[in-house]
Amino acid sequence: MPSQTPSRAQLLQSAQSLCNAFASKADINTLLSHFSSTHQISAFEHGLPVLAPFLGRPFMGRSGKTSVAAYFELLQQHLTYENMEFGEWVVDELACKVSVCGSARFTWTEGEGKGQSWEEDFVYVLDFDQAAKVTDYQ
Repeated sequence: MPSQTPSRAQLLQSAQSLCNAFASKADINTLLSHFSSTHQISAFEHGLPVLAPFLGRPFMGRSGKTSVAAYFELLQQHLTYENMEFGEWVVDELACKVSVCGSARFTWTEGEGKGQSWEEDFVYVLDFDQAAKVTDYQ
């Protein structure tokens, strides 16, 4: 018997809640509360690994050096951001997936680029479990 999938409204609300928590610089435990506790979780930010320690490599699970928590710790260690905004949300109920374009002003907080700021447009693609909790964050 197939399991019940979340509604479009549930997926949208869950995606917006995570993105709003991230935009408001919520602590890592709050961010992780939006992720599944019944499925393997992952975070992956596309980009060249030589540019930043959180780019181009997978982060899996809730704890450890390569966990989703470690991904958010690296972001907090290396970047700060402001004026994060999100545009139109695309919800695929059948795939349990939500995508959204966003923008923000980012600033490096350590290393050679410390103090360097830039405007960036980005896309989040979020996959969800049957409870409308995030399983995969890209």
